[in-house]
Amino acid sequence: MYQLIKPILFLFSAEKAHHLTLKMFRFGIGLPIIGNMIRKQFPLRSNYTSTNLWGIEFPNRIGLAAGFDKDAKVLDLMSMVGFGFIEIGTLTPLAQEGNPKPRLFRLKKDEALINRMGFNNGGVEAAVERLKRVNLDVVVGGNIGKNKITPNEKAVDDYEIAFKALYPYVDYFVINVSSPNTPGLRELQDKKPLSRIIKAVQTLNEEKVYPKPILLKIAPDLNEHQLEDIAALTKELSLDGLIATNTTIERSGLKTSAGEIEKIGNGGLSGKPVKEHSTAVLKFLRSRLPEDLPIIGVGGIMNLDDAKEKIDAGADLVQIYSGMIFRGPDLIKELVEGL
Repeated sequence: MYQLIKPILFLFSAEKAHHLTLKMFRFGIGLPIIGNMIRKQFPLRSNYTSTNLWGIEFPNRIGLAAGFDKDAKVLDLMSMVGFGFIEIGTLTPLAQEGNPKPRLFRLKKDEALINRMGFNNGGVEAAVERLKRVNLDVVVGGNIGKNKITPNEKAVDDYEIAFKALYPYVDYFVINVSSPNTPGLRELQDKKPLSRIIKAVQTLNEEKVYPKPILLKIAPDLNEHQLEDIAALTKELSLDGLIATNTTIERSGLKTSAGEIEKIGNGGLSGKPVKEHSTAVLKFLRSRLPEDLPIIGVGGIMNLDDAKEKIDAGADLVQIYSGMIFRGPDLIKELVEGL
């Protein structure tokens, strides 16, 4: 069904098509015939082998990466198409509009996206109000970041605020310091500031009766020395896991013309072109970390073989985003059944 309407959706800007697709989906499931078709087409999570990590039962190994449902507005819809877990966010303490539009672009020849959204979200408290109203059989992760107006020296405060607000409503947390679309954010991946943020969130977590897993999401653009630092810090601070990787600022090897890329401008590249480098980072980290430390693999998963490649490289779970834009929900079914 998605492949039939995809040419029409691609006539709209990428961001407008995103919102239009979700509106159509929500309308469609309200109609008995279409709703029944959707429920029959996509796999029930309970029919497949579950995975237990951190004491959490994941119905399957396929997750929705952060960025798709920034504000926890479509958890119900996304749970219907078979995801084993859904990561909301990135959420910041204060609502912010993000970067000026247009800020999301398709590279059709490359099956890729470039985005410079800039952590656009309605603020963590608004998301919490929505989370209070949902009761779904799906694991939810909370991806947290800092507001654009918050200076890096006060970034810790933002991560603490977001953690406190989300704690009762999510199953795990992701510290995001790797988006290329908030000025100066990636500077927080350096060992000293990153250590401060992680320790602060861990301290709050340890005060809880039931601490929740805290993961770190990293960029694919780190050099080997920086990756060694990440691995060392992960062990030193007893992080619960990593997500490898976020989008890249690299533009090499694209089929899209250099002129078009230059016209689009800055942003993080995701989709098929990031797969190889993202998987290499995953494999490098797995070789430096204990076998039982979970890693979530994300970046360039467009089919079952790509997902298997992440698993073979050391991922325990995988996430998709751009692949779903180009393949539609059928990709979820393929991955769930195949893995």
